[in-house]
Amino acid sequence: MIEFGANRGMNLQALQLLMPSTKQNAIEINDTAVAELQKIIPLEHIFHQSILAWSSPQQWDLTLIKGVLIHINPDELANVYQKLVGSCKKYLLLVEYYNPSPMMVSYRGHSERLYKRDFAGEIMASYPQMKLINYGFMYKGDKNFPQDDLTYFLLEKNPSTQ
Repeated sequence: MIEFGANRGMNLQALQLLMPSTKQNAIEINDTAVAELQKIIPLEHIFHQSILAWSSPQQWDLTLIKGVLIHINPDELANVYQKLVGSCKKYLLLVEYYNPSPMMVSYRGHSERLYKRDFAGEIMASYPQMKLINYGFMYKGDKNFPQDDLTYFLLEKNPSTQ
């Protein structure tokens, strides 16, 4: 599996508990985050660079991105979508803020830093081989599993429709 924008690796740690034999890989640009991330996965499995600059012919059974697409400049989304779908052999899991139409939200007092939209819908519209197989919502008021208000979409890649 690979996580785009893994930060310190908290998602990878959680998935390691569920799937201990899975070989994990990550793309992360932040130096401090990479220093923490390499405590969890081997450095040779970390692509220490921007998602925008990253390129690999390799595909993984699971490609994950959580809370990253919302920070990508909309002009770069097509490029990132191509990288997500290209790296996905079987499943693509998106976990992001959702809005049916694109909108910009002030983020820590700054504009042009956080965007909500239908990321999964845009990917499926551009890549017919990607099919929605599950989706759901995480509620920030859930005391058992505290998260922000996030929507997840699990897409499956059907190589025969490429």
